[in-house]
Amino acid sequence: MPAIVLVGAQWGDEGKGKATDLLGSRIDGVVKFNGGNNAGHTIVIGSGEQRQKYALHLLPSGILTPGCVPIIGNGVVVDLGVLFEEIDGLEARGVDTSALKLSGSAHVIAPYNRTLDQVTERFLGKSRIGTTGRGIGPTYADKMARIGIRVQDLFDTEVLRAKVAGALNNKNQVLVKLYNRKAFDVETVVAELSSYADRLQPMVTDTSLLLQQMLDRGETVVLEAGQATLLDVDHGTYPFVTSSNATAGGACTGSGIPPTRISSVIAVIKAYTTRVGEGPFPTELHDDAGEFLRTNGAEFGTTTGRPRRCGWFDAVVGRYATRVNGVTDFVLTKLDVLTGLAEIPVCVAYDVDGVRYDELPMNQADFDRAVPIYETYPGWDEDISTAKTLDDLPRTCREYVEALETMIKAPISAIGVGPGRDETIAVRELLR
Repeated sequence: MPAIVLVGAQWGDEGKGKATDLLGSRIDGVVKFNGGNNAGHTIVIGSGEQRQKYALHLLPSGILTPGCVPIIGNGVVVDLGVLFEEIDGLEARGVDTSALKLSGSAHVIAPYNRTLDQVTERFLGKSRIGTTGRGIGPTYADKMARIGIRVQDLFDTEVLRAKVAGALNNKNQVLVKLYNRKAFDVETVVAELSSYADRLQPMVTDTSLLLQQMLDRGETVVLEAGQATLLDVDHGTYPFVTSSNATAGGACTGSGIPPTRISSVIAVIKAYTTRVGEGPFPTELHDDAGEFLRTNGAEFGTTTGRPRRCGWFDAVVGRYATRVNGVTDFVLTKLDVLTGLAEIPVCVAYDVDGVRYDELPMNQADFDRAVPIYETYPGWDEDISTAKTLDDLPRTCREYVEALETMIKAPISAIGVGPGRDETIAVRELLR
């Protein structure tokens, strides 16, 4: 079987973990190919008293699927303390994490980059990006500047010491002279990073080779993006983006799988829209409707706990995600959150200074001024959480889904009608 790419179609928090979980025992490996612990997946397993919620940050969602090999690819930046804290938390709940594999080429978040991230964001004031302050951006910057620390460097103390010293030559100057912060000691940093080496050793491997071997054996691999399309550093709402490629193209560079092995791209999209952090958001709501979505959808960040900004579904964003990622299937999530609304607006285009845009404006300044043009659809009051087929949905609910599918120009192959593993309508087979 070829590889399948799984991405978020909006600004993140769409429910990618649940989408991976939908593929269940039919997949042999799940790769996280970008990002770090600046985003998370929430997965709900079981129902009633047996229902359990898992919040994953660095670990791929496949960690919860027995028999699946969870892989952290070379495109990820890794906070080692967070990694082991997350592993220990899952192990304490009876989850076996021994199959986890980590690329030796993945970059490590050094303590000085966490500090730089936090002080830089504070220094920006009203111009802040809205980062999580976890050192993600500075670590990717080091990677591109070729002064980064990789996982493989932790197994050679002399190599590690030289790299840390080289990085701190400049960073300590910035911290002390620009931000009035204490300089980092090379040996202290080396000791902290080296302390993880023995525990890391068994899980570190050439993950690109491992993935190629799995695919050659006919196994199925899912390439799972962190963040989402509009947070992609190249194709998102720059500069209010993450520091990596969260679109389908990033799956190849972040995992070492060539594009010729990819057969399909599954994009996850909410029945409405949310985002966390700063930046433009044309359909954002600042009224009771926005609070309705936030409360009913439990819209608070998995990693940060921050309340998410909420707005109506944006079909322009959906079409953009289809085009940029080459989406073959959509998974529509949180349809149940809209239950109880008399009317549901959908943004079908933008008005920018009197000009209609049916596609995302090329100019970021135009996007920032975009005013949504809405079409309104009738809502429904019936509980849809037990629906198993499209026919189980109220007529107006089906019409809403059909309208979205037409607007975003790719089939909606699964629909989430609740947070649980079993609260999903399978419209079309995702593995084919």
